[in-house]
Amino acid sequence: MDSMYEILKGLPLFHGATSERISDIVGKAKFHFLKYLAGERIITAGEQCTHVKFIISGKVRSSITNPSERFKVAQTLSAPSVIAPEFLFGRATNYPCTVDALSDTSILQISKNDYMTILNRDHIFLYNFLNILSMNAQKSVDGILALASGDLEERIAFWIIALTQKNGTDIKVTCRQRDLYSLFGVQRTSFIATLESMKQRGIIDYNSNEIIVLSRADLAKLIQPI
Repeated sequence: MDSMYEILKGLPLFHGATSERISDIVGKAKFHFLKYLAGERIITAGEQCTHVKFIISGKVRSSITNPSERFKVAQTLSAPSVIAPEFLFGRATNYPCTVDALSDTSILQISKNDYMTILNRDHIFLYNFLNILSMNAQKSVDGILALASGDLEERIAFWIIALTQKNGTDIKVTCRQRDLYSLFGVQRTSFIATLESMKQRGIIDYNSNEIIVLSRADLAKLIQPI
């Protein structure tokens, strides 16, 4: 049981909880532990988000694709992590991403009703969840300001940051360059020059069909603070 406490305390939504509080929660809420082999599908885009899903071991590949499948953003999430928690509540409660196990992966799953009970029992759990929601909301505000008045680097940064999680790694944007510079409303020469500048500073790499993020943290710094 001690190892279970350590696993739960390491998860982002259980930070700061005591072993005694976690023991009380485990005794009253239904925790489901699921195992996935490498390559198995965990979530399909559009699926209803009825549970909060924590990665407690292994790693997964999460990807978001537009309806025409001409654009995709993919990222790797490793334990300990939570998959798209902001879609558990609100008007849109369907996962925007498809998630597959990259290695043998263990998922802790808690139903929405049980998770609401947990949030109501302890302000630490509620604070952690609200903190994640607030960070995502603030990220959107930063991005809107970047899109409205920022330079091309800021707009590219917001686009990728908005579609990935803070702890996402191996982030790749797959799309034809001409679709991207048309989307941003710039000439090809300006778009390539911007990518090249970001590459020279070690933020990204790129080719004719992909943008590979080398440092999400440095990418986030490009977005103007509020």
